[in-house]
Amino acid sequence: MRKALLLAIALLCACKEEKGPPIAANKQTIADSADQVLFGQRMLITDRGLNRAEIHSDTAYFFDENTRTEMRIVDGKFFNSQGLLDAVLTSRTGLYNQRLNSLEARGDVVITTIDGRRLETPYVRYDQRVNLVSSDSNFTLTDPDGRKLRGIGFTTDPDLNDLKVVKMLSAKAGPVAVPK
Repeated sequence: MRKALLLAIALLCACKEEKGPPIAANKQTIADSADQVLFGQRMLITDRGLNRAEIHSDTAYFFDENTRTEMRIVDGKFFNSQGLLDAVLTSRTGLYNQRLNSLEARGDVVITTIDGRRLETPYVRYDQRVNLVSSDSNFTLTDPDGRKLRGIGFTTDPDLNDLKVVKMLSAKAGPVAVPK
């Protein structure tokens, strides 16, 4: 009787149901509501037939009848009015709104011009209609000559030549080349 009782207890313990890890997350993701998902996306932003920007992303999620695109791991190139490369942009995420003709880059945004200037900020917005880059966030602009400018908020052209700072926090001067 004692053996039968021990055997019954052992069988009950062996029949215990163990739950493994969940197969899928119980939360909704951005891909669940997207109209379309595209991997390795390339987008051209043009103005009257002139290429103004070329945007690459690792993953793109299209919404609102494909007029709004959420992007992950963004690499972009800006071009001037002659079609020549002005600057390169990288960020963790981005949003392109075709109705507003605007591109927002978010998360570790870096814009590097062809002459080596580097702008770092957590957020930037490019308005295609007026060809302006702007932000209301903190930023650091570094020059290859060692000059450094830190501030909050700015507007500029994509090649960072016409920079207007909202609030300057600090600046480090360096050599200035005077044209002959």
